[in-house]
Amino acid sequence: MAASTQPTELTKAGRSPAFAFLPRLRTWLTLQRVEAICVVITFIAMMAGLITSNLGAASWVPSLFYLIAYVSGGVFGVQAGIESLRQFRVDVDLLMVLAALGAVAIGSPFEGAMLLFLFSLSNVLQAYALGRTRSAIQALMKLRPDQALLKRDNETVLMPIEQLAIGDHVLVRPGERVPLDGIVVEGESTLDQSSLTGESMPVGKSVGDLVFAGTINQSGSLEVKVTKLARDSTIAKLIKMVEEAQSEKAPTERFLDKFEQIYAVGVILFTLLLIVVPTLAFNAPFGETLYRAITVMVVASPCALIISTPASVLSAIANGARQGILFKGGAHLEQAAQLDTIAFDKTGTLTVGKPTVTDVTIVPMLPTPAPDCDDPPCASAVPDHVRLEQENILLTLAASVESKSEHPLAQAIVETARYRGLSIPEATQFVNTTGKGVCARTAFMGGMDIAVGSPRYFDGYRTNGMEQAMQEVKRLQNDGKTSVLVAKIHNDAQPPQANVLGVIAIADVVRPSAAHVVKRLHELGIKRVVMLTGDNERVARAVARQTGVDEVYADLLPEDKVTQIKRLRMEGGRPHNVAMIGDGVNDAPALASATLGMAMGAAGTDVALETADVVLMSDDLRKIPYAISLSRQARKVILQNLAFAIAVIVMLVIAALGFELPLPVGVVGHEGSTVIVVLNGLRLLLFRDKS
Repeated sequence: MAASTQPTELTKAGRSPAFAFLPRLRTWLTLQRVEAICVVITFIAMMAGLITSNLGAASWVPSLFYLIAYVSGGVFGVQAGIESLRQFRVDVDLLMVLAALGAVAIGSPFEGAMLLFLFSLSNVLQAYALGRTRSAIQALMKLRPDQALLKRDNETVLMPIEQLAIGDHVLVRPGERVPLDGIVVEGESTLDQSSLTGESMPVGKSVGDLVFAGTINQSGSLEVKVTKLARDSTIAKLIKMVEEAQSEKAPTERFLDKFEQIYAVGVILFTLLLIVVPTLAFNAPFGETLYRAITVMVVASPCALIISTPASVLSAIANGARQGILFKGGAHLEQAAQLDTIAFDKTGTLTVGKPTVTDVTIVPMLPTPAPDCDDPPCASAVPDHVRLEQENILLTLAASVESKSEHPLAQAIVETARYRGLSIPEATQFVNTTGKGVCARTAFMGGMDIAVGSPRYFDGYRTNGMEQAMQEVKRLQNDGKTSVLVAKIHNDAQPPQANVLGVIAIADVVRPSAAHVVKRLHELGIKRVVMLTGDNERVARAVARQTGVDEVYADLLPEDKVTQIKRLRMEGGRPHNVAMIGDGVNDAPALASATLGMAMGAAGTDVALETADVVLMSDDLRKIPYAISLSRQARKVILQNLAFAIAVIVMLVIAALGFELPLPVGVVGHEGSTVIVVLNGLRLLLFRDKS
């Protein structure tokens, strides 16, 4: 039987089985791996040249090995040097190549090969170290799944996320990552958002809540309506922002880049003078003069000086990204270290940003104040369990009526009743009196007419308990809280009658961590903590008392906040570094006007991502002192690196000029200092705020 002529899969593709590994090899051979292989080749060839030279081999043998070492060790330096010359720049790569060629010229090929080996090794280590700082962006890119389970016509289809459109419904099962930003339309679950916001606790999600791409669904299944395409999702914006942050240089880094050009030219000119002047003016031996000059060129090169800042800055940015603190570049990292004044928006920043029931008071239970009591009620003799039962009855009545209203205060009452596990009865005959209150008939306790509203609602009613209720309202107003009265009404009486049952106080409550954060900022040396708010003076003062801020400016429009920021920046006739911290929407002008703008809780908020210099992806105020501590530690490490690099250069140059420093020792000292400053900068990846 004739052999089968059916082609194999490889030959079908036009590729011989013997070369099937080539595509995988090309994928594996990244630029960094190629550089690492060249370093290994350089070391092997350098040592082979040294050994064969000492064993007395023919001169061409060690020369061949040294040639291999020079080519493999200098190829990338030559490329970088040529590229710099095309741009009329001189950098350290060119200095190292010239120094290696100089070593050959003075008959020290081994020293030149060792220089290229250590220089290329340090470059590989730097690339590896800086690559570690980019792990945050790589981790972000892995967070988003490639496919999603699309629900269409009661069927589910696995689709690439790039093919999904706004309005599509996707299913997210327990343990899966949310594929795209969207709104929950069915189901209830908890999501792990730590990778995106830095929040350690899972966040509950139900119908109507936003969910973000890359977060992990922990328990129940969710049906999510897509609101953003793959390219516009929060995770995509974060990836773009971190990439831009890592490419934006800090002021210190920009200065060193300019300094490098001048310094490198100066080193070359100084090296030429060290060769020409002793030879022509003092008849010094040319070989010794050239050796000394080449040694000075090596040790004076600013490698450690130039790499010291980016290694530290990128490490700090990566550390912040893991904590949900995104610096939009090294410039803003340095600015955060120099702050002396911080201005907070109130609503949504120092406070939670939505009305919450804070007090429930039963009017008949208000006690008679003691003779020495200036602020009734001082205490209540009513047992706690009885008071709680009475409060729940009042909340049930109020929530039954308010469940028909869409007013934020009404929703706060309903949410509190649900939080306490109360059953909310149906209400009928609902009537809304704009600006005053609402009334309805509730089925609770056999049925009754209940009104919930401000004291003005009850004008024209004959009231019982109003005097006691107004005492409580006045006390609550002094605390910056809005109060509503709950009353049983009889509209068929002449005149209508209202029996006040109690008072419910509602306020935008202060975040639990706000006072601690303000205290921590003062401990960090922030001289002034200011609150800027559009709310009224009374409410602002109440929040200030609870948080401990130093100054309060209330009743401000967005343009007024900008005016205050500018005043704070130049107060006392000298410049101040002022940070503005807000929600990134109505505070956008003030964020842009401050030295440093920080947006709070900005996951998915386009304005915050675009306007602020620093984005805090969670609602955790404690990230603010962490960001300041991190930036100050980064500045400290940068100064350490700069001081160390300069000290090493000075000592090695002095040793080369005055003490005949051997070239190999100079090479090791120079390249060793470069590696040390990189490793010191990498310590910022492990930074934690001790507080």
